[in-house]
Amino acid sequence: MENHLIIINQPLQLIFATNNQHKVDEIKVVIGKQFNVVTLKDAGIDIDIPEPHDTLEANATEKSTTIYRLTGNNVFSEDTGLEVAALNGEPGIKSARYAGEGKNFKANIDKLLAKLEGIANCKARFRTVISLILNNQEYLFEGICEGNIIAQQKGLKGFGYDPVFVPNGSNKTFAQMTIEEKNFFSHRKKATDKLINFLKENTLTDVANKAV
Repeated sequence: MENHLIIINQPLQLIFATNNQHKVDEIKVVIGKQFNVVTLKDAGIDIDIPEPHDTLEANATEKSTTIYRLTGNNVFSEDTGLEVAALNGEPGIKSARYAGEGKNFKANIDKLLAKLEGIANCKARFRTVISLILNNQEYLFEGICEGNIIAQQKGLKGFGYDPVFVPNGSNKTFAQMTIEEKNFFSHRKKATDKLINFLKENTLTDVANKAV
């Protein structure tokens, strides 16, 4: 009689190189239990990774490579910017520090709305770039959400510029949406979906049957 040993592989573990719990929450909702996402805090890593570069791609790479060099583990990171057409792409890579190094988003929003005062065209987009380092090789994934900036803040959910950003196809700001509603439009989800599809195609996470 032939016996079969069923081997269940554990989900691939990935360190998420961020200290932003809001981003962790959003991405974990998308990934679910398909992969094991470990935060920096869970990994016992307490560092503030610099973002010194002039592109989202380079900053995302900086974060992932910093943690990869530190741990040697598979890791991914993301960098996101709000790009406003009338402001030539501002705040862009400086989105988190638009009003200063303190990362005060109330001050950031106040500065943004002051610059847009009297401007009719407030088209904007969120753009996310994810950098994955898997087996010492980097891969990049991009997600974009088009929308508009409104003059008055609405909603208490979300974070960052969410209270003043309305995605195309909705009459709500991101801050008025649940995570599930936001993920219907989200730039971060679009990039994460690409990450997930890549991982599914390039890693073994299924149950394997081995004849003994």
